[in-house]
Amino acid sequence: MPKSYAIAVIPGDGTGGEVIREGKKVLSAAASLHGLALDFVEFELGGDYYLRTGEILPDSVLTDLKRVNAIYLGAIGHPEVTPGILEKGIILRLRFELDQYVNLRPVKLYPGVETPLKDKGPEQIDFLVVRENTEGFYVGSGGFFKKDTPDEMAIQESINTRKGIDRLLSYAFKAARARGKAKKLTLCGKNNVLTYAWDLWTRRFSELSKEYPDVTTNYAHVDAVCMWMVKNPEWFDVIATDNMFGDIITDLGAMIQGGMGIAAGANINPDGVSMFEPIGGSAPKYTGKNVINPLACILAGSLMLETLGQLAAARSIENAVVKVVSNDLKSLEAGRMGHSTSEVGDLVAKNLA
Repeated sequence: MPKSYAIAVIPGDGTGGEVIREGKKVLSAAASLHGLALDFVEFELGGDYYLRTGEILPDSVLTDLKRVNAIYLGAIGHPEVTPGILEKGIILRLRFELDQYVNLRPVKLYPGVETPLKDKGPEQIDFLVVRENTEGFYVGSGGFFKKDTPDEMAIQESINTRKGIDRLLSYAFKAARARGKAKKLTLCGKNNVLTYAWDLWTRRFSELSKEYPDVTTNYAHVDAVCMWMVKNPEWFDVIATDNMFGDIITDLGAMIQGGMGIAAGANINPDGVSMFEPIGGSAPKYTGKNVINPLACILAGSLMLETLGQLAAARSIENAVVKVVSNDLKSLEAGRMGHSTSEVGDLVAKNLA
């Protein structure tokens, strides 16, 4: 009997359905080649569902999502829905409810993909960002005082727990060890001005490093990390950071690896249900035109298989993407690839063998 996995699919908004279609196509082909069985179960969540029903993420759907092996997300964001409603109600709620405390973002430049960095290539741009995903400013702790008056005050608190920091850093140390490259872990923070939170982060980083003597460690302020990601990205192997700083530096990472069209990410609970998604948004202006780049979503599928322990199938997808970007595409930009969305999916599936 082939190994079987239940995969919840959330196409979401805009071009999400188009990229998910190609991701499923490639995943199904890879599963067939590697003796796997993927049972895709689709859930209608997103802007259209919200506008029609008034519901964002029903509790019954959340219960169903807790029972699958992984979640495959296309895109969230609808032009007729106020920004933040869907993002908080679906993406953030899933991260918190499923305790997906690791946001994993590979920053990897593939051969054949252009980077805006002068004299840098795939050898220099290949690192991993491990971002804390359920604490910090995203908890939503705070409030208003004297709202809508001249004396209005807004307070936004960053929540950092020892438990949350320890489990994130432990994951990052293990990732640095597992990558088998430089085995170097950089803590990215701001301990010179954000005194309390980053005192805790740096103390725990120092203590936990003793458990991983084979991993080299260093610390850098977030502004320095941004600078060196542009000037010397080869300095990095694995970067660990908090929720807010991670949100910022991973988008910078996406740009130096060739853009949102090739950047994939994961929201991981190592002991539970994880969620995998392309980093680009719903791109509503391209909806239905069959011109959007599906590679980020396809690579998110590869990351999903890797996390599920199916390394050979995951590598086959990544290697196929490398062949396609090296030999078949004129650009990674929507409408300029030289192929349609569905044709790109076909090319990747063809190159799996």
